[in-house]
Amino acid sequence: MRKKRKFKREHEPDVQYDNITIGRFINYLMKNGKKSTAEKTLYRTFDDIRKETKTEPLAIFEKALENASPLIEVVSKRVGGANYQVPREVRPERKFFLACHWLINAARSKKGKSMAKKLAEELILASKNEGAAIKKKQDTHRMAEANRAFAHFAR
Repeated sequence: MRKKRKFKREHEPDVQYDNITIGRFINYLMKNGKKSTAEKTLYRTFDDIRKETKTEPLAIFEKALENASPLIEVVSKRVGGANYQVPREVRPERKFFLACHWLINAARSKKGKSMAKKLAEELILASKNEGAAIKKKQDTHRMAEANRAFAHFAR
């Protein structure tokens, strides 16, 4: 039986900037279907970034996503009764997904401030190649580098 075909989704841009990446980021930020709350949080984050850095928040957002995106990751593969962590290149859609999730989770793990302030802090740090999301990316790259010997198992 054939596999079910997956179709690429059409993503909606956000309201304020008319940008598809921001629209997707809002969807990842959203909890329990509360999109308006996620939008308010992100726009407040952008206001905080504008106040703190006095530059365009969209540029910092794009730079943070680019810096947090992994190039390679490890995938578990079963060969002859043993599981190997095989390094593989990351597809562009997955790069974006991982970068967004690492940035959001890093912001959520901080304590004591509003989500907008935590996310602004994390985006600014990521745009400078610092912070928890960048550390997560470096750990992923380190893991892939350590398991480079199993690269020949990749399809």
